[in-house]
Amino acid sequence: MRSENKILLAGAAIGLVAVGLVKAGNPPNMGYCIACFLRDLTGSLGLHRAAPVQYLRPEIVGLVLGAFVTSLVTREFRSVGGAAPLARFLIGLLSMWGMLVFLGCPLRTLLRLAGGDLNALAGLAGLVAGVGLGTLYLRQGFSLGRSVPQDRPSGLVFPGLFVVLLPMALLQPAFLFASKQGPGSLHAPTWLSLAAGLLLGALAQRTRLCLAGGLRDFILFRDTYLLRGFGAIFLAALAANLVLGLFKPGFVNQPVAHTQTVWNFLGMALAGLGFVLMGGCPLRQLVAAAEGNSDAAAAVLGMVFGAALAHNFGLAAGPAGVPPAGGVAVVAGLVVLAGYAAANVAAARAERLRRQAHGAPGGSG
Repeated sequence: MRSENKILLAGAAIGLVAVGLVKAGNPPNMGYCIACFLRDLTGSLGLHRAAPVQYLRPEIVGLVLGAFVTSLVTREFRSVGGAAPLARFLIGLLSMWGMLVFLGCPLRTLLRLAGGDLNALAGLAGLVAGVGLGTLYLRQGFSLGRSVPQDRPSGLVFPGLFVVLLPMALLQPAFLFASKQGPGSLHAPTWLSLAAGLLLGALAQRTRLCLAGGLRDFILFRDTYLLRGFGAIFLAALAANLVLGLFKPGFVNQPVAHTQTVWNFLGMALAGLGFVLMGGCPLRQLVAAAEGNSDAAAAVLGMVFGAALAHNFGLAAGPAGVPPAGGVAVVAGLVVLAGYAAANVAAARAERLRRQAHGAPGGSG
């Protein structure tokens, strides 16, 4: 099958599955949100104590294991790492703050729009702006370095953690924290959620789905491959919502959303900038980590830690809006990421000049 057709079919399948999960019990307009589900997983393990958002989501466990098994079958599992893992951890942390102020990841941005939530337009605009800013740094030479081969057991650590979480996600033992009300209390049947996660993981691994990457590739190369997949997700989800009577257009009274346009924009601008700097959105980071990339795993762990901090210190938004601390966190995050990117570019430029002056390989001498 041609790759163009493959990504369109994969996107349509994901859009339909996401709406199906809502119909089966997941929170409205949140059939599959990587940021939200990582936040819920973080809460289920007791890393934050926000009672409404605690549940070990089988979708996340299934996603990682689906991508892991698929990478083994296709012989694409590669144990690599060593490219600025601490920087990736920090970028993942700050990106999660942005997403929890907006209340969603790039995938949920499209799912919110497909459900009629017009507040997501500001989030989408912010995502485009953040990715656009990130591509400026890429053009100037920003780089976290190249991941290098590592021993195979190192690459197995991250998917191994999710093998351990699998029986916990299926059985939901009493020692896990679980919401009694709020988004964390809403979920589809366990086996259906796990199956959806396995499917999404396999499809994302085969197609390299990433909305931030699609925007980046379009800006840099006018390449529309990844964007087509997300276009298919949106259209399939929109059609399913219309058929099932779940499409409710408007700004107010949208599920797990707020109407503060500026913060919706800035939250996703922070996230979009972070996605470009660390090399992909949360979906892409989870899949890459499942394929053996420990640098991507560091970014995912940063997101988990970011979710814990956001809820423990009152940074995350809610239906009532963005708390003052959340606004400060977003502005600070933008300053930190822009400053780090500028410093990275300056250091790379200085190194090139040094090489040129000494006639080193890669210089003009």
